[in-house]
Amino acid sequence: MATTAELFEEPFVADEYIERLVWRTPGGGSRGGPEAFDPKRLLEEFVNHIQELQIMDERIQKKVEKLEQQCQKEAKEFAKKVQELQKSNQVAFQHFQELDEHISYVATKVCHLGDQLEGVNTPRQRAVEAQKLMKYFNEFLDGELKSDVFTNSEKIKEAADIIQKLHLIAQELPFDRFSEVKSKIASKYHDLECQLIQEFTSAQRRGEISRMREVAAVLLHFKGYSHCVDVYIKQCQEGAYLRSDIFEDAALLCQRVNKQVGDIFSNPETVLAKLIQNVFEIKLQSFVKDQLEECRKSDAEQYLKNLYDLYTRKRTTNLSSKLMEFNLGTDKQTFLSKLIKSIFISYLENYIEVETGYLKSRSAMILQRYYDSKNHQKRSIGTGGIQDLKERIRQRTNLPLGPSIDTHGETFLSQEVVVNLLQETKQAFERCHRLSDPSDLPRNAFRIFTILVEFLCIEHIDYALETGLAGIPSSDSRNANLYFLDVVQQANTIFHLFDKQFNDHLMPLISSSPKLSECLQKKKEIIEQMEMKLDTGIDRTLNCMIGQMKHILAAEQKKTDFKPEDENNVLIQYTNACVKVCAYVRKQVEKIKNSMDGKNVDTVLMELGVRFHRLIYEHLQQYSYSCMGGMLAICDVAEYRKCAKDFKIPMVLHLFDTLHALCNLLVVAPDNLKQVCSGEQLANLDKNILHSFVQLRADYRSARLARHFS
Repeated sequence: MATTAELFEEPFVADEYIERLVWRTPGGGSRGGPEAFDPKRLLEEFVNHIQELQIMDERIQKKVEKLEQQCQKEAKEFAKKVQELQKSNQVAFQHFQELDEHISYVATKVCHLGDQLEGVNTPRQRAVEAQKLMKYFNEFLDGELKSDVFTNSEKIKEAADIIQKLHLIAQELPFDRFSEVKSKIASKYHDLECQLIQEFTSAQRRGEISRMREVAAVLLHFKGYSHCVDVYIKQCQEGAYLRSDIFEDAALLCQRVNKQVGDIFSNPETVLAKLIQNVFEIKLQSFVKDQLEECRKSDAEQYLKNLYDLYTRKRTTNLSSKLMEFNLGTDKQTFLSKLIKSIFISYLENYIEVETGYLKSRSAMILQRYYDSKNHQKRSIGTGGIQDLKERIRQRTNLPLGPSIDTHGETFLSQEVVVNLLQETKQAFERCHRLSDPSDLPRNAFRIFTILVEFLCIEHIDYALETGLAGIPSSDSRNANLYFLDVVQQANTIFHLFDKQFNDHLMPLISSSPKLSECLQKKKEIIEQMEMKLDTGIDRTLNCMIGQMKHILAAEQKKTDFKPEDENNVLIQYTNACVKVCAYVRKQVEKIKNSMDGKNVDTVLMELGVRFHRLIYEHLQQYSYSCMGGMLAICDVAEYRKCAKDFKIPMVLHLFDTLHALCNLLVVAPDNLKQVCSGEQLANLDKNILHSFVQLRADYRSARLARHFS
């Protein structure tokens, strides 16, 4: 295998190289089998190849040395060349510095020469200009204008420039000597100004923007420049208001003017702002006046709706948002807010008076319409010392003061009325939020809240509670219809709606003001006042329920029920009185659950359950019991206990469990009496209570049961 340098190029693998060498050597590989393998031949090939590699290594080494010598020689030549270039660069840099200094010197000389030439030329130009002005001034002095600039209408721009300067000069001249010429210059100044404005007007009508720009630039130095802007604003609005929606027309007008005003005037933002101000103070203010004055005195509701719609709704808001896109100066938000307020200021100042007056009359009308639909004449609820005294007596004694009123089941509460009142108040809060000054907002919101309290809480809910209280019959009335729980149910629902509006619509308006605590206090007082009357009414209603149960027991329960003449012929499971009382109780429990919610249900049911237990306990104490009568009493109490389970009040159920255990004393064998009394349910009871029940047994004396309690 010929040995060349290309065989050792990367990637070089020694093992592969030797394998190829062995494979190419005859008798060195596996070709021909083991018999063909010739190690001597392979060794000889290796020795020869190693010699070839040594020769090639020497040849390559010589070539490397030659290249290194050549590289060192070229490096020395390159270093020498770099040194020569550095020296040339230093020389060039020195020449550049000298040239820069020379240029600076020449520039200084040129500037100095320019200043000298300007110092000579400027006075000369001023002198020439002054000479021209003196020439024109002489023409005014002589009273005959001969110059072409004054007689040629096409040179009105040059004439305007001259007359403007002459007008300034004339201002400095003494009046007694130059009064005539001053008046002539002023007259010409005025004529040219009028001509320029007329030219501007004509160009605007023709739509020649470039000519308008030229004339506006000339007029910029005249006193009548503002009149030019006024003319432009006036002509812009000609034919601009063709739609029924003046706000949309105003927005389109401002958008159109905004596109061209920058091409005409040097101060476009000022001109556009003046146009917007003109639109607001003339067109929009006139429109607002027409919309509001017509119904201001005749229809307060429509007046408030129109005012709110015009001031806050889509029209004004959309127009303001569109105008915010234009360049109107630095604080355009404040500028637009002031403009909007300026056209509504006379209406916003007394807004709250109109609002409260309308809300009062509207609320009174809603209530009166409701009572008229019920053919009900509201009775006056007394106030002051006598009424307060009656209220305190009624709370402490639970006595009905004054005649009972038959309401025929009418609660005099209406969710429709409440929704109408709350809806009117909600709209009033919304208007108050947007139409009130921020400093007056909490105070105005509080005034609306007091009206809501007056008509909803006092005139409607409180009146219904008072009427409901007056309609509760006395506890000894028979077959009394108890409608006060219906009043409770509706009053709770209504007050939830009232509380929701308080949180949703009033709180955001007063949350960061001192009026918050005042509103919360007023709300707290109203709640406490109503809860007091609800508690009183519920308490008296419970008394009526207990009274009704007493009537049922008195009418239906017979002494022979618990001491029958024939002990062996008792066929009933429980007495008729028990059946009717339980039916009545279940009906009232269901009514209480439907009338109240939350913990109030448990509280009232527990109170009714305690009173129910006391009634049955005292009722059972009135009779004497035979053995079979005692069994019947146990059956009755078991039925009462089943009824008590409907209360779902553990304490009430416990009371009836204990009562049931006490009734067992009526039938237990005398020998087991002591054991039963020490049982789990009766062990904690007072001995006197146990003794009193045992005394009810018919065999109390004959069986000498008193000895068990001595």
